[in-house]
Amino acid sequence: MTYTISENTRFFEVDGAFPLAGGGTLEGVRVAYRTWGRPASSAILVCHALTGSADADAWWTGMFGTGRTFDPDRSFIVSTNVLGGCYGTTGPGATTPGGFRYGPDFPSVTIDDMVRLQKLLFDHLGVERLELVIGGSLGGMQVLGWAEKYPEMVDAIVPIGVGSAQSAWAIALSEAQRFAITGDHRFRNGRYQPSSPPTSGLATARMIAMCSYRSADDFETKFGRQLTGDAYAVQSYLRRQGIKLVERFDANSYLTLIDAMDTYQIDPNAIETPALVVGISSDVLYPPQEVQALAAALPQAEFSLLTAPQGHDAFLIETNYLNRLVAGFRKRLASGWHPSRAGLSARGEARV
Repeated sequence: MTYTISENTRFFEVDGAFPLAGGGTLEGVRVAYRTWGRPASSAILVCHALTGSADADAWWTGMFGTGRTFDPDRSFIVSTNVLGGCYGTTGPGATTPGGFRYGPDFPSVTIDDMVRLQKLLFDHLGVERLELVIGGSLGGMQVLGWAEKYPEMVDAIVPIGVGSAQSAWAIALSEAQRFAITGDHRFRNGRYQPSSPPTSGLATARMIAMCSYRSADDFETKFGRQLTGDAYAVQSYLRRQGIKLVERFDANSYLTLIDAMDTYQIDPNAIETPALVVGISSDVLYPPQEVQALAAALPQAEFSLLTAPQGHDAFLIETNYLNRLVAGFRKRLASGWHPSRAGLSARGEARV
């Protein structure tokens, strides 16, 4: 199966072996990335979530444009497909230097690996400073990884819908999705042919995930007990979401990335970078109290609560308010203000 990659995608080939945090190396690593604006020595890094790609202007459209957070007339903006993905960066669907498809033999990767690979790209691009690193969910994990590993390079961060470590609740949801994929008879221990992937398992995993990305109130408002043909509307919705993912994502990549998320953990006390930490009121995957606890542990952070009904995915939907949140945060930083634990609740609650 071939996954659609924007014609504007560029590729960077890493010279030599790329060492992995868990041991071992990868040879011939390739990074797929997109840029907007004029190349410069400073940039904004946009980090994608689990099934995302470098095409940030497609999945976070409302954040792009004149006067918005990602304004190509004002900033050089970069987004990459993460290590282990299936949108151009080396992952399980790629071929080894020997010409074989990695499949289940692709090694385990971590958030740290993803961040170090992005750093090599920025060295290649001549970017010396990141004025902002922003992302939600898996993207938020990368954001915090950047502040922890390369603090001298990062001016400010905006992690959204994420805590300081993957919780038991989130790991449990990952396991249900993992079991759905590996239990599909077409999975064949990960050695399925691209033309015959474990469609049922991956679709079921996506359906489980969608229940954690949205909220009970959101489903009730949108679907209630409405029938569409011989199924409830919410059933039809979940089935469509499952089918859509099967058509655009690789099952081995999915497993690789949820494994990386499950091992994620940072030391918030070690992160001195000014941070706007955004929680979502209806998020059941990363509940707002978990996100606020992250903000409370960061030495220079303020917490904002996005009160929205859509659940975890609200950060991809309520972009008008998110743009205002980020703009206000950056304006305060530019004026010389710095967030602190004492000012944690200064921004209060954001309603949309």
